[in-house]
This record gives sequence, C-alpha cells and structure tokens, in this order.
Amino acid sequence: MQTRHLLFCLLAGTALAACNREPTPTDTAPAATTPAPDAAATAPAYAFSDDITAGDFSELVKTLSSDEFEGRGPGTPGGEKTVEYIKAQFVRIGLQPGNDGSWFQDVPMAETTADESATLAIDVAGKTTELKFGPDMVLNTRTGKTEVKVEDSPLVFVGYGVDAPEQDWNDYAGVDVKGKTVVILVNDPGFHAGDESLFEGKRMTYYGRWTYKFEEAARKGAKAAIIIHDTPGASYGWDVVESSWSGPQYDLRAADDPAPRLPAQGWITGDAAKQLFADAGLDLDEMYAAAGKRGFKAVPLDATVSFDLKSTVTEKSSRNVIGVLPGTERPDEAVVYMGHWDHLGKHDGEEGDNIYNGAVDNATGVAGIIEIAGKFARTTPAPKRSLAFIAVTLEESGLLGSQYYVAHPAFPLDKTVGVINIDAMGVYGKSRDLVVVGKGNSELEDLLKAQTDKQGRTLEEESTPESGFYFRSDHFNFAKAGVPALYTESGEDLVEGGREAGEAAARDYNANRYHKPGDEYSDSWKLDGVVEDLQALYGVGRVLVDGDQWPNWYEGNAFRAARDEMMGDGDSPDSGEQEAETGAN
Repeated sequence: MQTRHLLFCLLAGTALAACNREPTPTDTAPAATTPAPDAAATAPAYAFSDDITAGDFSELVKTLSSDEFEGRGPGTPGGEKTVEYIKAQFVRIGLQPGNDGSWFQDVPMAETTADESATLAIDVAGKTTELKFGPDMVLNTRTGKTEVKVEDSPLVFVGYGVDAPEQDWNDYAGVDVKGKTVVILVNDPGFHAGDESLFEGKRMTYYGRWTYKFEEAARKGAKAAIIIHDTPGASYGWDVVESSWSGPQYDLRAADDPAPRLPAQGWITGDAAKQLFADAGLDLDEMYAAAGKRGFKAVPLDATVSFDLKSTVTEKSSRNVIGVLPGTERPDEAVVYMGHWDHLGKHDGEEGDNIYNGAVDNATGVAGIIEIAGKFARTTPAPKRSLAFIAVTLEESGLLGSQYYVAHPAFPLDKTVGVINIDAMGVYGKSRDLVVVGKGNSELEDLLKAQTDKQGRTLEEESTPESGFYFRSDHFNFAKAGVPALYTESGEDLVEGGREAGEAAARDYNANRYHKPGDEYSDSWKLDGVVEDLQALYGVGRVLVDGDQWPNWYEGNAFRAARDEMMGDGDSPDSGEQEAETGAN
C-alpha cells in the first residue's frame, strides 16, 4: 500500500542482460505454504538484449501482470509463480543468491480475511445506526485472532491523532482513551486548514499517514481506531479504500513485530462521519476547523460503537527475492535497488474481471530493477562495490517485506551506501522533468541531478506533497533506519502534450486503473520515457559503486541523526563530497 500519485515512478538504471542462459544455481527449498509453480511456466523464452530497451521492459511487465500470475497475491500460487519468475531472471542475468546462499528471504506472515457481513453499530442517545462493510466502512484486525468483539466502546474524536512533541502538538493531551475507540482525520493538521505554519503545511509528514495514526492509537491504549475518509486528505477515493481493505489482508506475525497493535482498525466514509457527528450534536466541518488549530482538545462524542468482527486467520509465508552482483574491491558495501512484486491478487467473490493485475503498480518497478541488474552485469568495468537487487513482498499490506528485510538485512545497514526504489513507472512517453518525491531529503539527489543535467531534464518536487508519497513505499523503512533513500516519479511535463497531458494521464490512471482490475499492460504504452528514467537512475548507482562516496541526508533532515549514529563517528565517510561524474553509460 499503499498508494501512488501520478504513479509515474521510479528507479534507476538501464538495461537488461544477455539471453539464452540456462538457470543453473541451486537454491534452498521455498518455505511458502502454497505449491510451487511448474518450472516450465517460468523458463525464459524471450531473447533479451544487453541494454535497456522498451521491448525487454514490456516483455517483463506483460509476463508479471498477466492473468496467469493472478494479481501476484502474497501466499498464493500466483505469488509463488512471481518469485520463481524473478529468480529465473536474476539467474539468467548472472547474479548470485543474495541471502546467505539463497535467492529468497522468507517473510512469515499472517493472512487475515474479515467476514464482510460484519457491521459497525453506532449508538447515539438510543439511536442505533449500522454501517455496512464496503459502502460505509472497512474494518480489520492485526491481532491474529479469529474474533474481535467490542461492545459499547465510547467514541472519542481526537482530531488528527498526532502526538508530536517537536511540533508542540498533542491531540491526546488531557484525555484517556484506554478501552475507547478513537475517531481520526487523515493527513496533517495544516492540510485542511491551509496553514503553512502547522507542521509542513500542505506537504504531508509521517504524522499524516494512516499507518502512523493507527500506531499512535495503539500506543495510547485505544480499543479501536477509525479514520474518516476524505478524498483530498487521503489523495484517493473511497473505492481505493474499499478494494484495498477487502479480501485477504497480510501482516507480519506479532512475534516479528513487537510494536503495539490495535484490536481493530478501519475507515468510515465522509458521509457516515457527517451523520455520526450530526447525531452527536456536532458539525463535522466545524470539527475539521477546530482540529486544525493549535491547542485542540479531544472531543468525546457521547456515542458508542459495537461490532463483532470474525476473521479467518492463516499462517503463511511470502518471500523477498534477493540477487547480488558482488563488488570487485569492496564487496561488503552495497548499493540497493528495490521494488515490490506483490499486488492485490484475485478477488474470487467479485463478478467480472476479478484479477488485480498491477501492471503499473508494480510490475513496472520489478521490470525496472531487472533491467538495471542486467545493465550492470553486462557493463565494464565491473562494479567495485556490490549491488543488491531486492524484489520485496507485502508492500500493499503496509511495506511489510521491506520492514522485515531492514530488520534482517543481507548487507548491514551501516554498509548499505544508499537505496533506490521503483514503485511504478510512467508509461506515457518522455518528459522534460523527473520528479523527486520528498525533494530536499538527501545527497542522492545531487547525483541524480548530474544524470538529468546530461539528459537536458530538470528535477522537480512532486505536485501533491500533501499526499505523503515519500512515506508510502518500501524505501521508507530504510529511511526510518537512517539509510539514505531515493524515490522518484516519472516527470509530469511530457514532451508530447506538456503538463496538461501528464496531469490528464495521471487523473485517468488514478480514476480508472489504480488498485483496480483495469491496471493491465497495454500495447499503447509509450516506453521511451521509461528507458530514459532508468538510465538516469542507473547512472546514480554507477557513480556509487565505482567510487567511495557515502551520501548522507541533508543537514536538518529528520533521518540524519540515525545515519550519523549508525556510521559511528557522527558523520558518514566522505559525506557531502559528491562528484558529478556519471561512470559508464
């Protein structure tokens, strides 16, 4: 999950590597609970070139997003077919198994499927309203329990649900929510108020993400938490919430994630929230205004909520795929390219097309890292530092595969030079710009600028910083741990049609394909822009593996202290001494 903007995204590199090589390395037996696919189904048949091409890229995306892969759901036959296919590509290229002799890193998980007949019964002064799963609300549990029952839990409106001492802001001040259900607004306090003096104004911080809000409610001891949906604040419509929170939901096992968890969490529609507040004698618009002012105090709603949430819980295992190109001089130091392979799978209960193919999100990202791996494997000189190519699982379930990797890294984090993530790529042609999501974060941007300068392109900030995309993809787990991480989106100023065309394409994707069965490969895609984006991001890695720079976060960045502490002497080696050369292209 997690979500995108233009979904014009990321990554680095260039080409894919040679062809007609038989997979020979052995691997440890998979730990997943689903049957392994027939090996013939993943055997490479396409003759790949030695460089990035639109043809190579499209072949990879077409395969990964085909109906045969059933939407790449973790823990499903389609998911197993996916990881075996990625492994086969890494073998073909000539990478080495990257996880202590294995191509795979097992990620233990719990699959929880809520009974969607569940309702939220809200009682206000004797009037009971039942909200239905899907059209009115979504609800799930991360506890691993097959039943979570809540009776007459008092509802408390806690504004944006933020406790940020450095911002002198605490929506929980003066209220005890233990055993209660908190109702929360999405995004940051400055967003709806349009107040640039609050947090970062329109630009979302991590406090604005729904994941943080549930985490904080759990730390405060709440019984449950409900977020009020609004399309501008979430940056996507209710249909995305409904599709993303329906069907199987995946999580790390509690034993692998010691952070506190809520018994239940979910969302309600804006219309349902308006009715709830009106029944409680309050005006929701006035509550938005109050919550966006410093000194806001939580408001008990004089209402209770009850529900009996039954779920089917199954212990499963999904897998990250890790391939490594060892460095010739400093193999213990690594540059990481990554992208998530999972999508939303197949929704058996839905009529019509029920396969969520995830072509843009994120077959394009996986194709991108494969292309880049091939380019490095076929380009001389061989890299001095190692390169790790990681296709992670469970991104759509909360960045879980990357979270597990960061806790169990193949390369220690203090030996990880930097991370370049691809989470979706723009398929609308060349652009005059390249978007850096969260622009102004790290010195990796300086290296990227040297690449785009050569292409005659500019680096731009994302057009909707209020959407918080920097916190919504797998690189963020590295960032939280202190490792500099670069996240880009394809540009919005298209060579053919300009910004108007780019924005129209983005709106069309978000409205008609994002997290929907319509996210399928199309022969109408214009992939010359993909090739150019990958070349730029490849160039960043080329400089890093050929040199000895250790890019850091910019001064004042929230993640810099963690990196400085990690490196042991208060500063990263050679930090800030970036060179503009690009290495071989």
